[in-house]
Amino acid sequence: MGGRGRRYGRGERIVILAAHDEAQTTGARLHAACGVIGISGRTIERWRGQSGGDDRRCGPRRRPRNALTAAEEAHLVAVMASARYGHLSPKQLVPRLADEGTYLASESTLYRLQKRLGLGAHRRPVLRTHVTRGATAHRATRSNQLWSWDITYLPTAIRGRFLRLYLVLDVWSRRIVGWNVHTHEAATHAAALIQRICAEGGIDPKGLVLHSDNGKPMRGSTMVATLQWLGIVPSFSRPHVCNDNPYSEALFRTLKHTPVYPRLPFADLEAARRWVAR
Repeated sequence: MGGRGRRYGRGERIVILAAHDEAQTTGARLHAACGVIGISGRTIERWRGQSGGDDRRCGPRRRPRNALTAAEEAHLVAVMASARYGHLSPKQLVPRLADEGTYLASESTLYRLQKRLGLGAHRRPVLRTHVTRGATAHRATRSNQLWSWDITYLPTAIRGRFLRLYLVLDVWSRRIVGWNVHTHEAATHAAALIQRICAEGGIDPKGLVLHSDNGKPMRGSTMVATLQWLGIVPSFSRPHVCNDNPYSEALFRTLKHTPVYPRLPFADLEAARRWVAR
């Protein structure tokens, strides 16, 4: 009988108050009686204070001419419950029907209809199944079979500005096979370094495994294309696993904790390159 926002004339209010009083006289509790009628206890008390009164809200009192008919509502319910559209919310259903050249009702109308008929249900977001990916094992039995590379920061005389040391390590021999220092990180610098190492060392890179983390220079399109062209197999750390590139990390720690590491920041790019070359 009740409903949020519904209008009740003076006559309806008097009848509802009389029925409510009769229910309480026969022993019904206030909350239970209000639940049966469908009107809150505060509304009943407000009406009682106004001796019934009348709805003083302004606005149209007659049914809108474009209101849905019973047949149209039934058709909307059938569409929303169909196997084709039943999994869609009104926000998704309206544009889907529009793409198919059909318009039945607005999004807000569908939501109101669902709420009134009790068809709306909470749609939990679809959670991706968590899959734990095991570490890919690579074993080196000789030199130039497995390389590890990474980038570390080198401080400069300007606070907040750093140089980037690109360093490639042979896992079998722990030998630094190549390095370079740049002012920024870029896949083009990494690709050029790998090409230079192979060319200067006369190394056949086909089948060589190059391991790194998931940084942008490591996965850049230029770097990936260069590795494919050279026949190098890229290997990356697992997402959110900080210790999947231990050889490069250990080398950087040794480098920065050696007694000959400069106590003062590098003056410029050439100074950093000269120190690394030593």
